[in-house]
Amino acid sequence: MKTHTLQTADADLVYDVHGPLPTTDGRPPLFMIGQPMDATGFAALAARSAERTVVTYDPRGLGRSVRRDRRVDHTPEAQADDVHALIQELGAGPVEMFASSGGAVTALAVVARYPGDVTVLVAHEPPLITLTPDGPAAVRARAAVREAYEKRGWGAGMAAFVAMTSWEGEFTDAYFDQPQADPAAFGMPTEDDGSRDDPLLSDRSWAISDHRPDVDAITAAPTRVVIAVGEESRAVQTGRTSAAIAELLGQPLTVFPSHHGGFLDGEFGYPGKPDEFARRLREVLDGAA
Repeated sequence: MKTHTLQTADADLVYDVHGPLPTTDGRPPLFMIGQPMDATGFAALAARSAERTVVTYDPRGLGRSVRRDRRVDHTPEAQADDVHALIQELGAGPVEMFASSGGAVTALAVVARYPGDVTVLVAHEPPLITLTPDGPAAVRARAAVREAYEKRGWGAGMAAFVAMTSWEGEFTDAYFDQPQADPAAFGMPTEDDGSRDDPLLSDRSWAISDHRPDVDAITAAPTRVVIAVGEESRAVQTGRTSAAIAELLGQPLTVFPSHHGGFLDGEFGYPGKPDEFARRLREVLDGAA
C-alpha cells in the first residue's frame, strides 16, 4: 500500500493505493468509498480483494484529509467533486466502485455529475431517508438523534442512533413513544465529553441523507449501477432506503451477506461477514446477478 495526498483548491485529500498502477491485469482499479467512514473501514474488504488494485480515501474533513474551505458540513456534491479529482489524478479511469452508506450517496452523485468516471457502481445501503414513504417521520427521528447528542453528549446520541437504525418498518407513533435510549444499555459512555462535532450525530451530514439523486442523469449514464442491501437490513431504515432508490432506478435490489457493515471484521464492534461479502462483491462486479 502506498499513501498519497492530492491537494485541491480547498482540501488535502489523503488516499491509499493497494496494488500496482497501472494495474497488471488491465482491469481498472476498484475504488471503495464511505461517509462518514474513512479509509480505515475498508481494510478488511481491501485485504480480501488482493487480486485487484484497490483505492481508498478519507473524505474531506474526515480521517487524514484536511479541508481549507472553512466549512464543517458534508455534501454529496462536494465529495463527488473530490472523488472525480482523485480519479483524474490517478489517470486510471473509468474505475469500478464499491460505495457504502453515505459513500453510496456520494457515488450516485459521481455517476450523475461525471458519467464517464465509473463503469460499474455497487451502492450499498445509501441512507436516502427522504425517499421512503415515511420520509417526514424519518427526518423527525433523525432530528431526535441530534437532540439527544446536543443535550446529553456522544453516548446518548449514539444510543439514539442505534435505536433509530435498528427499528424495523416505518417510524410510527410506537417508535416515538419509546423511552429515550439508554447509552449504558448499549455499553456506551454515559458521561458527556463536551464535543458536538460528530459527523454522524450532528447535523453536519444531513445534506447526505437529504440528498435526492438525479435519477434521469444516473439512468442516462453508461455506468452499470447496482443497489445492494444486506440480508439482515431489509426491514430497517437503510434497507428501506435502498429499496426506494432501486425502485426509482427501475431495478431490483441485489442482496449481500450480513448487515449495514457487512464487510467489516470485528475491530469496529459488531462484525459482519467479510469473507462472504468479498465473494459476493466479486461476483457482482463480474456481472453475476
